[in-house]
Amino acid sequence: MGQKISPAEPEGEAGVATAEQGVVLLDGPNGVAIAMTPQAAEETGRRLVAAAQEAASQAGAEAHPS
Repeated sequence: MGQKISPAEPEGEAGVATAEQGVVLLDGPNGVAIAMTPQAAEETGRRLVAAAQEAASQAGAEAHPS
């Protein structure tokens, strides 16, 4: 019961986005797939870029502790 679950390794392979019949499809590794409206895809894209920039700065800060 007190067993600790280790977090999954982050995926290093990028997903592939396509547009078909007014819907944005995002295909990721290991069969991950999602369909979004154009508006949802745009907002998801903005959020992904912001999170990626934050994660990159965190990784840089961890590599160079003050």
